[in-house]
Amino acid sequence: MSTLLTVAVFDGDGIGPEIMAPTVAILDQLQQRSEHYALEFEHLPAGAKHFAATGESLPAQSLESARSADAVLLSAMGLPDVRYKDGTEISPQIELRKAMNLFAGVRPVRIIHGQNTPLALTDLHAKNQVIDFVLIRESTEGLFHTQGVGEVTEDYATETLKITKHTSEKLFRFAFNLAEQRRANGRGPGKVTCVDKANVFRAFAFFRKLFDQEAKQHPQLKSDHAYVDATALWMVQKPWIFDVMVTENMFGDILSDLGAGLMGGLGLAPSADIGEHHAVFQPCHGSAPDIAGKNIANPFAMLLSAAMMLEWLAEQHPISALREDGQRLSNAVYKTLSEGTTITSDIGGKASTTQAADAVWKNL
Repeated sequence: MSTLLTVAVFDGDGIGPEIMAPTVAILDQLQQRSEHYALEFEHLPAGAKHFAATGESLPAQSLESARSADAVLLSAMGLPDVRYKDGTEISPQIELRKAMNLFAGVRPVRIIHGQNTPLALTDLHAKNQVIDFVLIRESTEGLFHTQGVGEVTEDYATETLKITKHTSEKLFRFAFNLAEQRRANGRGPGKVTCVDKANVFRAFAFFRKLFDQEAKQHPQLKSDHAYVDATALWMVQKPWIFDVMVTENMFGDILSDLGAGLMGGLGLAPSADIGEHHAVFQPCHGSAPDIAGKNIANPFAMLLSAAMMLEWLAEQHPISALREDGQRLSNAVYKTLSEGTTITSDIGGKASTTQAADAVWKNL
């Protein structure tokens, strides 16, 4: 019997609709071929373009529909010339994180043989080094706590960093559970690294203390610590030492872009924001309005985010076909990437958005 699942879809701004369309088309083809699950897509209004037309960035009905859906698939949002009165960009994705309490921002970093990256992969593979780790970014508080309401005067401006025991405990539990799951699947040694600045800030000493308390509940796993500045260095020099990394909101925001750079660009960087009951899946990159409408945007991060969605849905529902299709979709993207013949210009190719997505479908 087929289980019906609803996916709330936010098409986004700029290149957003161009990378979302082939992604939904591939998901639709997969669900049509499955006897075990069916996907129903509900396209919802939100974003900078919608704000410019209506004065609303995330309508209440869109938020309610997203809450009611089994998962949320969100494309790139925001436009540099459309902003709130305080000068900040339109960012419904952050509003969704806070409204749905999506505390765990999951940012995978994976590099395969043949991938065009800034790293010397030939040497790495010769040494049997595998780059496959996950950065988990707390997504609801940290330095983003006072977003939009920070104090600004003529002489100074302040934002407040906030770390709570309640959220941190959930975050660290999620990180250790993910490390356990990855180890069971042969994807890592079962290690979690707490990335902080505990040598300077009391808030991060508190963060580290809570991490160590959770680590004691998982004696079968390894745990260690790293300061954020050293982590940035090691991500470039020896990224294979990491398995699961967990950090504060702003640190995670910065390090996740560094991880994308290691892979060759944001066009290869998927992400998920996950809570206890809801999850949003989206590419890490922006809306790139300068190339919108040219059919040259890289769809791979969007497709990999959709693959993450299928695998997450498999955790929420006892449907192995969801996990299998998610893994198949992810493998098809990496196969297309390793072949190198149908990739977009941002990663060294000449293919259009449509051609790259079609190549992924053929590899499926």
